[in-house]
This record gives sequence, structure tokens and C-alpha cells, in this order.
Amino acid sequence: MKILVCISHVPDTTAKIAFVDNNKSYNKEGQQFIIGPNEELALTRAIDIKEAKGGNITALTVGSAEVEPTLRKALAMGADDAIRVNMDPKDAFNVSKQIAEVAKANQYDVILTGREAIDYNGGQVGEMIAEWLIYPSVSGVNDMDLEPGKAILKREIDGGYEKIECDFPLIITGQKGIAAEPKIPAMRGIMMARKKPLIVVEPVQSDNATEVLEHSLPASKASCKMVSADDMNELVRLLHEEAKVI
Repeated sequence: MKILVCISHVPDTTAKIAFVDNNKSYNKEGQQFIIGPNEELALTRAIDIKEAKGGNITALTVGSAEVEPTLRKALAMGADDAIRVNMDPKDAFNVSKQIAEVAKANQYDVILTGREAIDYNGGQVGEMIAEWLIYPSVSGVNDMDLEPGKAILKREIDGGYEKIECDFPLIITGQKGIAAEPKIPAMRGIMMARKKPLIVVEPVQSDNATEVLEHSLPASKASCKMVSADDMNELVRLLHEEAKVI
């Protein structure tokens, strides 16, 4: 059983966001980067299944050399090998094309992605990979088990859960619940990760379908105004004239 886990290289959830290049690019200076939480949980579940039933896990991301520490963490967690597509990811369409080309060359049984990366929250790459490969896909998966030739999946729907069985090959986008908590690399895993193969492949020719014109931060929150508990008229005035909620 061959599993490809697509991981994202994203700023830590506590990072303070700023932009450069006329607000067209995220400022990476001094920031800590991590595996996206959704992808980390999907990878954890894949590792659990591999340890119980066997198989091979490849971690993949699209990015420049700066993403390699993130891939090494995936190897330390338990992935068997890693692939980096040597391209600056700027567009979900192009990224999905690169991943699909790697998948075509290696014939994976299951391709796992997170529901969405936490930087742009696009939620597009997994479904686009499925379109490139003409594979079935199941999104928003909360629980996953893999049997010979098929996946048994569960996802939350309005008022309950839905159980799905799907034959290989397929695309699965995981989210919170697919694993209880992320796997923490042990020291042995960290040492072994240094010797595991990390292959760099060049991107295929593909154009970006979208262009970022500008990023902007949310408006700053207004300062808090304290109103005396006895001054109901002032409270009503502020809610009406400034907050405009009544």
C-alpha cells in the first residue's frame, strides 16, 4: 500500500502576520514554519495505519529549499521518504498540477491532503488533484481506515456522520478528528530522518491560474469604552450611534 501525504509549509499559528512587496507577499523574516495542522493529523493517521498494517508513506510538498526542515519533520514522524517539487507555490491550480504529475509517476494507492492549509485557507488543492488524475475524492474526512484495495471513511454531515467505502486509488482530504492528536517525533525518529531520502524534482511546465493583487490585515479593533452600570442612556447612545447595532 503506497500512500502519498501532501503537506503544507505554513507559518506557526502564533505568528504575527505582516506583508512586503507592496502587500503582495507574506513577510517570512523571523517566522517559525510548521506542517499545517490538518496535514499533520492526516500524516499521523497514515503512520498509525502503516505501523499496524504495513505500507509505505511518502511526504510531499511544493516549495523552495526553505521547506526541507518541514519535510524532515514529516520523516521524523514516520514517513519513509519525501519529495520536494522545486517551485515557489503561488497558486492552487499550479500546485495541484505538480502534485498530480508526481502521483502519475509513482502510482500511489491513496493521496492524502488536509482540508485546507492554514495560511490561505483555500481548500482547493485536494479536489484539483482529483480532477487532474480523474480519481474519486472524499473531502472533510474525520476518520479513516485502509483495507486491501479500499478505504473506509467517515465524515461529519448535518445531524450525524456518513460512512463511505471507496476503492483505490483515491484522494482523501482530512480534517480535525482523523487522528486524535499529532504524532510527536521521538529522538530515534529525528536521528533516522537524517538518513531517509528526500528527493528534489523539477516542476513541469504549468501556468498560474490566479494572481495575488494585494493582501490586507483586518481592521484594528476599536478601543474598549467603559460605561457606568447606572448610565443606561449613555450605553444606548453608544450602541446606536457608534456600534450601530440598534
